[in-house]
Amino acid sequence: MIPSGLQAYADRGPDWAAWLDRLPGVVRDLLAEWELTPDGEATHGNTALVLPVRTATGEAAVLKVGWPHWEAEHEALALQRWGGRGAVRLLRADPHRWALLLERARREDLTDLWDREACEIVGSLYARLHVPAPPQLLTLSSQAARWADEFAALDRSAPVPRRLVEQARSLARSFAADPATDGTLVHTDLHFENVLAADRAGGGHEWLAIDPKPLSGDPHVEVAPMLWNRFDDYAGRVREAVRDRFFALVDAAGLDEDRARDWVVLRMVVNVKEELLENRVPDRDWVTMMLTIAKAVQG
Repeated sequence: MIPSGLQAYADRGPDWAAWLDRLPGVVRDLLAEWELTPDGEATHGNTALVLPVRTATGEAAVLKVGWPHWEAEHEALALQRWGGRGAVRLLRADPHRWALLLERARREDLTDLWDREACEIVGSLYARLHVPAPPQLLTLSSQAARWADEFAALDRSAPVPRRLVEQARSLARSFAADPATDGTLVHTDLHFENVLAADRAGGGHEWLAIDPKPLSGDPHVEVAPMLWNRFDDYAGRVREAVRDRFFALVDAAGLDEDRARDWVVLRMVVNVKEELLENRVPDRDWVTMMLTIAKAVQG
């Protein structure tokens, strides 16, 4: 039941290995308690097992059991707040076991669509997903304040232009103090592979968001993941292609260009910071990619 690719995550450390040892029992218990029948091969993402199932009434669904981590802590809360509007429906949840029973969408995502078309779809989803945030969510302003402190601690010899670090630190401090930084339910990881096609009752075809990493935040923070995913598609015209995606998203969603640009720059440098601080041997290609996008959106 546990895919070999997911089993390989035991190499990530003892906590992962222990979770993977418990996972088959957790899944068996959930299948029995929720009266679910497996209905296909299990798959996985970077942090969760996903098993197609049928409910007791025959409804097609998926059982998702995740690795416990803070970004997924309030996934059920976000899905419940959206109520199926622009996102997959939440059918049942057990937060203690990090388990969700979800509406089953198709495996078709946005990776095969032309950039502009995909950006317009994602931009239109923003309007449906950006609703008032539940009070339990972590705030984006608190994240920004933490980032500002971490930028200050970044070694000056780090392989990132100091000017860009100082710019990101200034942006983080400004956003941390800005009341508009909080209050809206934001997905924070909305990109090509986190939007799936679904066929709903009545024959309607919809594109639905999955796998939110929700915060109480600012809608303008959402643009960045669409710029770093499918980076290879830029193929020799990075500056122009990054800007094409950026403006397609901003225009489709009616976002403020300058504020969206500032969030893109900040999130790219945050990604660089985390790569440099968390990995003894940083992925230089990833660092270069983030810096390239940060520079591209600024002209």
